[in-house]
Amino acid sequence: MAAVNSTPTPRTPRRASHKVSDCVAAYGAGDGVLSFRHGLKVRERNAIDKALAIVGRCLTQGRTVFETPDAVKTYLQLQLAGEHAERFAVLFLDVQNRLICFHTMFIGTLTQTSVYPREVVHLAINLGASAVVLAHNHPSGTVHPSRADEQLTQTLKTTLALIDVRVLDHVIVAPGDALSMAERGLM
Repeated sequence: MAAVNSTPTPRTPRRASHKVSDCVAAYGAGDGVLSFRHGLKVRERNAIDKALAIVGRCLTQGRTVFETPDAVKTYLQLQLAGEHAERFAVLFLDVQNRLICFHTMFIGTLTQTSVYPREVVHLAINLGASAVVLAHNHPSGTVHPSRADEQLTQTLKTTLALIDVRVLDHVIVAPGDALSMAERGLM
């Protein structure tokens, strides 16, 4: 994962929409060939969307779900683990660490995603977030953070601190596994 788009890449990654109205707690991703949902039947895709909509609704109705890193990891695995391209997402939280919004901010390639801190700050301000949990997937299947992942985490932590938004964790997910950088002392 590229830390801050410091070097030009031959392929410009797609950015997800950053409108607050597009920020939903449920998955809401498309059915494109890069989506794990691409090969599923319509009935199966609909079932996944309904289940994630229920989970998202429960999270945004003020229930205290994110009391432990395991709860966060499980939620993020549902959202990101099956994707075939790297995605960088953010859980925006209120002052009591309740979910305001889950938003996939950047979509990259199989091995990297360019992340723009300015966009994360912009959405945090618009949503009135007090804290965030950063997340991205590793389609390769390993959840071990790269040096670039650690640098990106520190960059976002420093940048968001300027606007009084705390970075609580950075979770890396892969099919069947998730790693909390906070639990590992990498924050």
